[in-house]
Amino acid sequence: MVRRSAAEDGRARRTTIRDVAEHAGVSVATVSRILSGSYPNSPATRNRVMRAVRELDYVADARARGLARVRPKNVAIVVNSVLSPHYAHVAQGVQDQAAREGRVVLVGTTGADSQRELDIIRLMREQHAEAVILVGNILPDDAYRARMVEYARALALAGSQLVLCGRPSLGPDVPAIVVEYDNTGGAFAITSHLISAGHRRILFLGRRAGFTTPDSRVAGYRAALAAHRLPHDAALEVDGSMEREEGHRMMRQRLAAGPRDFTAVVACNDLIAAGARQALLEHGLRVPDDVSLVGFDDLPPAADIGLTTVHVPHQELGRTAVRLALEAAAPGTSQHHMLGTHIVVRDSVRTVLGDPPSAPS
Repeated sequence: MVRRSAAEDGRARRTTIRDVAEHAGVSVATVSRILSGSYPNSPATRNRVMRAVRELDYVADARARGLARVRPKNVAIVVNSVLSPHYAHVAQGVQDQAAREGRVVLVGTTGADSQRELDIIRLMREQHAEAVILVGNILPDDAYRARMVEYARALALAGSQLVLCGRPSLGPDVPAIVVEYDNTGGAFAITSHLISAGHRRILFLGRRAGFTTPDSRVAGYRAALAAHRLPHDAALEVDGSMEREEGHRMMRQRLAAGPRDFTAVVACNDLIAAGARQALLEHGLRVPDDVSLVGFDDLPPAADIGLTTVHVPHQELGRTAVRLALEAAAPGTSQHHMLGTHIVVRDSVRTVLGDPPSAPS
């Protein structure tokens, strides 16, 4: 016997949570926990339930939709930290747009802990947030992606919208809005700016394999080298995270390793650039007279130190995330929006007149 869904026969009764449980061979309580994102284990069981939801075209019943109409008017933003200028400016954009829309903002911080992020998403769902906006670097594995896909669907069933802000898509069939900016294009442009000034040996600070933002930026750096027919040298890429102290550490480590074999530096963000600049000064090197230096983000302290950098529309990112989530025709909308970046030229790059230093043999 083949069960027909309401979508297949308009005269059929509405599919219920009991139908989903029967179809998946589990209890109603198990279906409820999985759809709320609180089921702790057994991916096979979760997969059976979510497949039943799709096959039966299950949606929340009329009473649930009625509750959704009277839910508190709020949106949630989940970030790694509120101390980083990057996250603070995106959060300010969320706050500005939410205020215009008559919404209150709920804020959660994860410390880059993926399990904590999932826990906060579940909490925000229980708070009936109209949108849950995720911001920040992650190191996603297959298990994380699978759980996040389920959470996106659970949020949609509850009348909420998942928004990935500055993050890549989870897949074409996942009900989430993606709002990001052109990390790769910005890194390509800023590296090309150095190359056009005559630099050929360009150090990259802040490579971090597996993390979405550094991966995109180092890809742009490499693409610029390739486009200008310069060889890629993995020894000119230094691993580190995106903090000022790390910029200082990476540059000190590089300078202590031997004779300087670069004339310019691409820092993965402005905080790394600020730390690297301090290390260069401590080593008796001047910016830009001895070493040219560029960053990425155009947030403090970039203007204070005269740093040429890539401008990222952080607040616009937050405003767009809220606007698209609230304008969506229905919860669970899938969209992808890319915001542009551009170079801000200041005083940290000089033109190389002679031959740059050669790499050590």
